[in-house]
Amino acid sequence: MALAAAVPGGALLLASPLQAALRLLELLPSTAFWRAVGNSSARIFGGFLMACALGTLLAALAAGRPWLQDLLAPPVAAVKAAPVASFIILALVWLDAESLSRFISALMVFPPVYLNVLAGLRETDPKLLELARVYRIPLGRRIWGIYAPQALPYFRSASSLALGLCWKAGTAAEVIGLPPGTIGERLYTAKIYLQTPDLFAWTAVILALAAVFERLFLAAVDGLMGKAGP
Repeated sequence: MALAAAVPGGALLLASPLQAALRLLELLPSTAFWRAVGNSSARIFGGFLMACALGTLLAALAAGRPWLQDLLAPPVAAVKAAPVASFIILALVWLDAESLSRFISALMVFPPVYLNVLAGLRETDPKLLELARVYRIPLGRRIWGIYAPQALPYFRSASSLALGLCWKAGTAAEVIGLPPGTIGERLYTAKIYLQTPDLFAWTAVILALAAVFERLFLAAVDGLMGKAGP
């Protein structure tokens, strides 16, 4: 990469790691940088949390209802198979640019969360459920003592995958929708003006944000897994 950037004219196509790092250091003190990071993080991670809540709720409702599983199967399969760009363009017809990245992030996160949690709940030991019914264990204790220990490992696996997906999809939605004061807008501007160091610097920011949010969220899930149980 550094050699390619050193070729005359090569810096327009490929910035060296040093150039990207220096540009990132220039961006860090600016208010606009942190505003873009905050805006994108709130929308993209907000969409992720919405999808986690909705996917877990629908998985819990569908676990004992085959008719609901059949009803949800076609739209879930469509979301899994269709290109992200198609959903972004369609969503622009219904939503404003500010809501687009939140919606697209949630849409991409929903299938893995729903399917994994549903798979976990299906593996719940029926003998434990029968025992809970016989002894009339309250619903809250059943959820925390029986369902949660079974579903949380599946939820953790889904979250690890979905956290990467939500940043990819959410940033792509920002690049197309161009909401002001976001990382996606900065990426688009860097591309238009051939600011390759900016492009690499903002890409590094996205990777860092995805890694930080993944570590923090999975640590929280691990904490729940340690507390869940009888």
